[in-house]
Amino acid sequence: MNRRLILAAAMAFSGLPAASVWAADDTAGVKSVAAKASAAGTQELSLDAVVEAVRQATLSSQVAGAIVILNVKAGDQVRAGQELLRIDASAAQQNVVGSTAQLEAAQANLRVVSKELDRQKQLFQKQYISQGALDRTQAQFEAAQAQVQAQQAQTRAAQTQTGFFSMRAPFNGVVSDVTVTLGDMAMPGRPLVTLHDPSALRVSAAVPQSMIDGVRAQLKAVRYDIAGHKSAVAASVQLLPAVDPVTHTAQLRVALPAGTEGLVPGMFARVWVPATKASGEAREGRVFLPLTAIVRRAEMTGVYVMDAQGKPRLRQVRLGRTAGQTVEILAGVSDGENVVTEPATLGQKTGK
Repeated sequence: MNRRLILAAAMAFSGLPAASVWAADDTAGVKSVAAKASAAGTQELSLDAVVEAVRQATLSSQVAGAIVILNVKAGDQVRAGQELLRIDASAAQQNVVGSTAQLEAAQANLRVVSKELDRQKQLFQKQYISQGALDRTQAQFEAAQAQVQAQQAQTRAAQTQTGFFSMRAPFNGVVSDVTVTLGDMAMPGRPLVTLHDPSALRVSAAVPQSMIDGVRAQLKAVRYDIAGHKSAVAASVQLLPAVDPVTHTAQLRVALPAGTEGLVPGMFARVWVPATKASGEAREGRVFLPLTAIVRRAEMTGVYVMDAQGKPRLRQVRLGRTAGQTVEILAGVSDGENVVTEPATLGQKTGK
């Protein structure tokens, strides 16, 4: 005896979008549902996201040289200013010694020229030398002064360059990766150490261009979900004002509470955003079915639809977005058609 039960379950029990209604049927012992288009309203759509650190740095060398000291490995906690590695600075130190010697020579020459200028001034006052001779001595003094200043700048530059051979942590954090080993050759621009600050994490997702306006209008309704952690409503959400010209998406950033245990950059997350007609994602006539009703045969995706005689017939469908335990049917199933929810049991039910 055929029985038809009309179910209007809440989303908490059915996992369906708001106002979706299914009719359950047990025709010839086969469990099926009658697909009903969802009513207008706001639904939630999920976006793939990733956990990332607010502060993350990949440190590279500014100079070339062999790595002679490596103080850290992946997973180590470091403090701001702590030395991570050191590059051989023998040549740079010799440059400092040479520049310092040249500076001392320039200063000695300046002292000689200064005394000579004083003598020339005394002779000029007694009219023993001409104005031209005094001017030449004055020019030599000024040139010696300029030479000292230039040599001082060169010495400071050489001393500053020696600091490039010691790489230090820019902030307190954790070493994520060390891409070199002791003895490797460091080259300008080559990544050496990556570290991040675990105290400030966020979830980042890409919002399609068609959904930007709708999401921007309902930022307070955005929530996130990370595997192994409870789903929560985002306390701080930022939608960046720029759109990527290649992917045509905008970055949505959800700040995670400080002190959250067990989270590291790179973990998969999911962000749930409201979808309305304004965003172009909520629309009339959306048909949803449970994921258990979907049948995959090689490259074909379909469902078993009950025909007029109550027999299940396999029909190809085109799937849309997945919401919880349901999936949107873009084509292949019409409103009101009965679809088998447990196709794996068809052989048992029909005696095949």
